[in-house]
Amino acid sequence: MTYEFFIGIRYLKAKRKQAFISLITILSTAGVALGVMALVVVIAVMTGFESDLKDRILGIESHIIIMRYSEPISSYPQEIAKIESVTGVSSVAPFIYSQVMLRSASKVAGAVLRGIDPAKTVHPGSSISMDCLKLLGKKDSAKAGDLPGIILGKALADKLNVMPKNIIYLTSARPARNKSSLVPTIKQFQVKGLMETGMHEYDVSMAFILLGDAQKLFHMENQISGLAVKINDIYQAPQISGKILKQLDYPYWARDWIQMNRNLFAMLKLQKTVMFIIMTLIILVAAFNIASALIMMVMEKTRDISILKAMGATSKSIKKIFVFKGLIIGSAGTIIGLGAGFILCLLLKKYQFINLPGDVYFLNTLPVKLEGIDILVIVLASLLICFFATLYPAGQASKLNPVDGIRYG
Repeated sequence: MTYEFFIGIRYLKAKRKQAFISLITILSTAGVALGVMALVVVIAVMTGFESDLKDRILGIESHIIIMRYSEPISSYPQEIAKIESVTGVSSVAPFIYSQVMLRSASKVAGAVLRGIDPAKTVHPGSSISMDCLKLLGKKDSAKAGDLPGIILGKALADKLNVMPKNIIYLTSARPARNKSSLVPTIKQFQVKGLMETGMHEYDVSMAFILLGDAQKLFHMENQISGLAVKINDIYQAPQISGKILKQLDYPYWARDWIQMNRNLFAMLKLQKTVMFIIMTLIILVAAFNIASALIMMVMEKTRDISILKAMGATSKSIKKIFVFKGLIIGSAGTIIGLGAGFILCLLLKKYQFINLPGDVYFLNTLPVKLEGIDILVIVLASLLICFFATLYPAGQASKLNPVDGIRYG
């Protein structure tokens, strides 16, 4: 232990007449701890929100979708074989996609209808239950056993006021024979099950039927709207989609999950950056308290500093004493703040006592996720702010004239 560090620690122990300086030191430590704790919790929530939202989106949407310009895909078995030959592709599944109107006995609601094959559907994540989708082909009612099945999002079913085994009417539009206009089609479906993904935006608009039923409904025999592609590395989606287009060529086009949700994730990244800056201001306020405590300590220890200089201590050594003291305060506050932040994050993650309106924030609970890089940035930011707060008072202490300090101190 150097003597500069030893003296810096001794100066933390205030005498009775220096109790006010000691109080400011405690408040400075508490301020840094509060700022670090708030920063850890806010960044963990923002990171968890982004991660959870990404997982839920990828649990519902495909990694890549392939479609044709202005027309359905006819020869899709051959196209599936071409796509599966691309390196990095895990599986490919056909789908039909359309907007429809659903009507129950008392309510009406719009929905996004997806025609899928439960045995082949691409299932990237855990948001969609495969057991629920398999109910589409199950005949469970003699009275309505001939009706095709439909799976509804939980919020959509609540909006229509229906439950499993209820009958609903699906209204869709298909091209007329001359293809110059649209003809409405109404067909009955039996609700086979309800699905809840945790994202209100999907739960209030999502409906699934069998691919064969969708082809009959939209008169698309042996045709599909597009192909859903699942890949091994989700972050390679732009590169793999480019390779797929080279295999298929025009008039096919591809969109990956990054393109489809670019604005959403850009907004989340911006919010995380802004919240980091705002929460850092709390640490900055505490740093001013550290500077104030050090300035008063320099004024109080003028005679001590002068004696040290007279004994041979250099200006650099005097500066180190007060820098060490400020960093000790900052480090203590940072460690306390990290511990409190970890505990609060664990409580939020375990008990989930904060509920969110799903129609506003996409998610129903407050997600929390701590990442090492975020913690490292928070610690470095806190210590750097505390270090800069010590420079002015430490510099003033190092400039003291030992003769004047001993005479007038």
